[in-house]
Amino acid sequence: MTELSLKETIQSAMKTALKEHDKVRLNAIRLIWAAIRQQEIDSQTTLDDASVLGLLDKMIKQRRDAIGQYQSANRQDLVSQEEAEIAVIQTFMPTPLSADEVDTLIQQAMEDSAATSMKDMAKVMALLKPALQGRADMGIVSKKIKERLT
Repeated sequence: MTELSLKETIQSAMKTALKEHDKVRLNAIRLIWAAIRQQEIDSQTTLDDASVLGLLDKMIKQRRDAIGQYQSANRQDLVSQEEAEIAVIQTFMPTPLSADEVDTLIQQAMEDSAATSMKDMAKVMALLKPALQGRADMGIVSKKIKERLT
């Protein structure tokens, strides 16, 4: 039997949440599905797993930004809602890499691209992005690369 695509896994999870009357999970999954469908309509393509992972990563970042704003506005009810959505979205993400694994991948990418200065940062990021998509915070990865190249 073949492995389900990420979209199929999300659809299956939506059906399960509906059957189990898990409103919090169902609402979060519906948000994910709506974002996927909107992206497909906008780009007039069918998203593959890598594109869906990128979209999920973006959704998590948006929610983390919103949490910061809600905390400064002292809206704990909205903070809790965003945190619940993040928890659901993360169930569809691959297992995060450890800091050591990320460092090893950065070192390998720098060697493969023969990076020696900040001009080479784009080359290193291009090599790393497919391997780290959804598995590491690219902002932190970027900072680590900058430290090594300066």
